[in-house]
Amino acid sequence: MLLKISHTSTYHYDMPVPYALQRLKLTPQSCSTQQVHDWTVTCVGAHREVVYNDGYNNITELIRHERNAVQISITAHGTITTHDTNGVVGTDRTNTPLWVYGRQTDLTQPGDNIRKLADSVKSFSPRLELLHGLMSGINDQMVYENGQTNVETTGEAALTAGHGVCQDLTHVFVAAARLLDIPARYVSGYLMMPDVQDQAASHAWAEAHVNGLGWVGFDPANKICPDDKYVRLAVGLDYRDAAPISGIRHG
Repeated sequence: MLLKISHTSTYHYDMPVPYALQRLKLTPQSCSTQQVHDWTVTCVGAHREVVYNDGYNNITELIRHERNAVQISITAHGTITTHDTNGVVGTDRTNTPLWVYGRQTDLTQPGDNIRKLADSVKSFSPRLELLHGLMSGINDQMVYENGQTNVETTGEAALTAGHGVCQDLTHVFVAAARLLDIPARYVSGYLMMPDVQDQAASHAWAEAHVNGLGWVGFDPANKICPDDKYVRLAVGLDYRDAAPISGIRHG
């Protein structure tokens, strides 16, 4: 599928901001599931300081606001051809060892409810069936609901409350997979929703490592493996690693 994407984030400040630095992970890369034809990131009210690949091989840009800025705008746009591979991404091109993706973070630290969820599927075999069971279990136990969580909400808290957004369901998935000794990571990106021209948010899902297949995607929010409506942007241990935009400011 040929997709044309334009993603704009605009920041308005009540008072002039003396200094702010933003970290952008808004540049997709070609892989087995997508081919990037052209892609540009532009900033109004800010200047690009450096571009580098982070430890997960995400293309990362640091931009600095103009002094005493009251508004900045960041736009990423381009065209990508996507392929439906039944969620299979395959082998990773980075040198990051698999054991890194077994480490829990503050946002994925499991509690009693994530442990119960992991226990409910640990007898499933093979691993692919277990991961599908995990995805279904999360979707059955959690309702997709905006406004009930925030970027600091842990997967355990969201599962206990029984609701959240894609970020929260993804944190639950990777936390439970890691408990089961399966390397898992958080993925940020885009999901094309049918008949929706202007979407309000980007999307998130998980990838788990399966012997013989490599990385395989699972979207517990929609209870499917990613198809050709998905575009991958960045990966990491959790939302903080893969967030499309994050940063700090003074003032």
